[in-house]
Amino acid sequence: MGTHVITGAGSGIGAEIAERLRERGEELWLLARDAGRARELAERFPGARTLVGDLAEPDRLSWALSHQELPERVDSLLHVAGVVDLGKVGELTPKVWNATLAVNLVGPAELTRLLLPQIRLAHGHVVFVNSGAGLNANADWGAYAASKHGLKALADSLRAEEGGAGVRVTSVYPGRTATPMQAKVHRQEGKEYDPARWIPPSAVATAVLTALDLPAGSEITDLRVRPSA
Repeated sequence: MGTHVITGAGSGIGAEIAERLRERGEELWLLARDAGRARELAERFPGARTLVGDLAEPDRLSWALSHQELPERVDSLLHVAGVVDLGKVGELTPKVWNATLAVNLVGPAELTRLLLPQIRLAHGHVVFVNSGAGLNANADWGAYAASKHGLKALADSLRAEEGGAGVRVTSVYPGRTATPMQAKVHRQEGKEYDPARWIPPSAVATAVLTALDLPAGSEITDLRVRPSA
């Protein structure tokens, strides 16, 4: 049985991954932004442990986690949480840029740093659920794509630094997935949202679990998931 720390377990891809791992009897530690959210996660995933720390405030993560019990070892750290706000570069404010970069890039970097000793101990696995926007940037997606391009760089650097310690690092790049975030994107785009058109969260969860379940001594570094034709 492995020990897994998951962000973004409250909905979408993160919830699907958490449920699949729970069904397998794995030990879950779910990061919540506040105590209320932690209670909701504990009720939704019986037997899971919770950690309270807000990725939107990376500077406070160290303090927050220092006041809580942490897992002794981490077999996988799964970065799934993310935020998106569309807008043209000429219109995006520093508030949007800072909020997007905090949750999507700086927060994951800091959480990884804080849990790296436990990950090294377990020869564990860090998975970044990135986005197609982490490989290609389109109009109106500047802040989100920049954060996800940065997340790819974070993953690549971490892999180069920690591979010798037996730590595996995977980036997963889903296309548009039927999640609450996608519903928000459609509202911002002024388009009707039909979840049947997009990748089901279960497909992305399967991709993540495939990377986790690969035998020791091998590693999936980058994995793209796209809607089928």
